[in-house]
Amino acid sequence: MRILLIDIDTLRPDHLGCYEYHRPTSPHIDALAEGGVRFDQVYASDVPCLPSRTALCTGRFGTRTGVVGHGGRAAELDLAPEGGDRQFMTRLARQTWAARFYWAGYRTATFSSFPLRHSAPWWTIGFQEVVNAAHGFGIERADQVVPDVTAWLDRHGRGDDWLCHVHLWDPHTPYNAPDEYGNPFEGQPIPAWYTEDVRAAHWELPGPHSAQEPWGFRPDEWGPPPPRHPWNLSDMHAVTRMFDGYDVGVRYADHHVGALTNHLADLGVLDDTMVVVTSDHGEGFGELGVYADHQAADEATAHIPFIVKAPGLTPRVDRALHYHIDLYATLAELAGVPVPRPGTWDAAPFTEALRAGRDEGREFLVTTQGAWTCQRGVRVGEHLYLRTLHDGYHSWPQEMLFDLAADPHEQHDLAPHEPALLARTNALLDEWLAAQLPHARDDVDPLAVVMAEGGPYHVRGHLPAYLDRLRATGRSQWADHFATR
Repeated sequence: MRILLIDIDTLRPDHLGCYEYHRPTSPHIDALAEGGVRFDQVYASDVPCLPSRTALCTGRFGTRTGVVGHGGRAAELDLAPEGGDRQFMTRLARQTWAARFYWAGYRTATFSSFPLRHSAPWWTIGFQEVVNAAHGFGIERADQVVPDVTAWLDRHGRGDDWLCHVHLWDPHTPYNAPDEYGNPFEGQPIPAWYTEDVRAAHWELPGPHSAQEPWGFRPDEWGPPPPRHPWNLSDMHAVTRMFDGYDVGVRYADHHVGALTNHLADLGVLDDTMVVVTSDHGEGFGELGVYADHQAADEATAHIPFIVKAPGLTPRVDRALHYHIDLYATLAELAGVPVPRPGTWDAAPFTEALRAGRDEGREFLVTTQGAWTCQRGVRVGEHLYLRTLHDGYHSWPQEMLFDLAADPHEQHDLAPHEPALLARTNALLDEWLAAQLPHARDDVDPLAVVMAEGGPYHVRGHLPAYLDRLRATGRSQWADHFATR
């Protein structure tokens, strides 16, 4: 089988037309979804970038591998932890997702700056060809990546049994589609849920990437914001600029998805190729007061799109709960690639159900964030439970509960009003942790390691200066709150 895996960084499903977004951001992705299987409830087990792709690569939860963040011990994968049992080749070299394809006889290639940007050499294990497309160290545009991919397809696309991973960054901040691309959404309404009342309430909230500093801990933390990114969200015009910037990034990536699928058609192999479009995590646009970033273990950050168009799969919508690693294991089995036995991978493939057109997934999911905050989420039924160890200076309560059917943007915390449901979801997380931690690296919860090191990597050392900023911007009550804590 031929497999083209298009991995679009920071892509929210609800900003794609095929997931019912009102703006025409994704005509090429929508066409793939119409002819394939659209998975409605896929979640990255660990977020954001480094934990998500490490889980993909290893087939294991970050709580077990220890990789739950972007710095410190929580950003390191033990490449050879086998000691005296180490064979000529390590277990990791035999068991990464790409390695399974390599050992099954596939030609494998990845076009991504991810392993350099995040110092994650384990990503490359199993890929015969590694094109480090780091023209912008992770903010390169699709037009800088896709030409290398089409050249590779010219050489190998007509052959059999290949896996080509393509990493596009365009929806990731900074939203940097070229100026000449313009704004296809000029004058179009933003999502209806976001009103002036929401903006005004969020203006008073603290935290990096909040309404008063959507570019970090202060608006100019990395220099002036780029042209498509507002200085702050002081009015609805600025809010519109933010949504437009992200949606233009989605549309620009989608344009290049079309270029890749058209190239496969020109080679005469599109109908015989599995084309996958997915992401590593989403992006917050006001959920939990976070803007233009991915700082929680919540719906906005952990929920990702997953679309598979493949020979033999009947087009439909799958509404079961899945981890992203479950999908990757299933894709391997669809391609005739055996996956490691249970206990080695945490992934649970559902290959026969997919072939038969049945929805078959998990009863509940647990998501973990350790880069900006220390938080876990439980997604069960229509509800999301969040437990926070470190809120990254966002003033979140220790426990939150949301009804995602009625409140998909997490504006109304039900925790004070639903004690029975809160207790049930709390117990689900405790049971999950009790099952996972005996298998964790160093026999300890990696979020506890993050806390012991001084908190999440991206917020370490920022508090003293941020207390001054909070006081200077009319939010002294939050400065006093954090100083006391």
